[in-house]
Amino acid sequence: MAKTLPNYKNTVFTLFIFSSLLESQSHQFSRKLSPKSLGFKKQKLSHLHFYLQETVTGNNPTAIRVAEAATTNASRTAFGATVVIDDPLTMGPEPTSKIVGRAQGIYAFDSLSESRLLMALNYVFVEGKYNGSTLSILGSNEVFSHVREMPIVGGSGLFRFARGYALAKTHFFNLTNGDTIVEYNVYVIHY
Repeated sequence: MAKTLPNYKNTVFTLFIFSSLLESQSHQFSRKLSPKSLGFKKQKLSHLHFYLQETVTGNNPTAIRVAEAATTNASRTAFGATVVIDDPLTMGPEPTSKIVGRAQGIYAFDSLSESRLLMALNYVFVEGKYNGSTLSILGSNEVFSHVREMPIVGGSGLFRFARGYALAKTHFFNLTNGDTIVEYNVYVIHY
């Protein structure tokens, strides 16, 4: 006499669904969090004031052109030139002033009709309570405008979830060699 096997089809299907539910709960792609769950307190607005010291000449330049287009040198706006920087950020405009951080990143001359830079850089702070924290800038810098505004798009350390803007104003520009000192006022919202 033939013996019938128990119906495992429903049991296997049920185990598969239950296993899938457990798996999806332990490996979520996203979930909602409150800032407090990450230890963040109240948002605050900070104002930072410093000077960027860019040296393009001498034995220790802080800005170096690393790429250019075949037509860059013929362009009145240096279109296509790309520069990597590691410029000191100082308390005052004097090059010997106390260093509070560094501006590290890249800028590229991105306009055929005006002197404008696409800035992608980090302000890396090395002083006081902001030591080890960074702010990230990504924006357009119209270099011959009196004051230029660029967005703060993020940060790290004490500037996690940062957003805001930076106002840049040329303090000194050497027409002979291109060395530049830029005053920055940065307004940033962070936790």
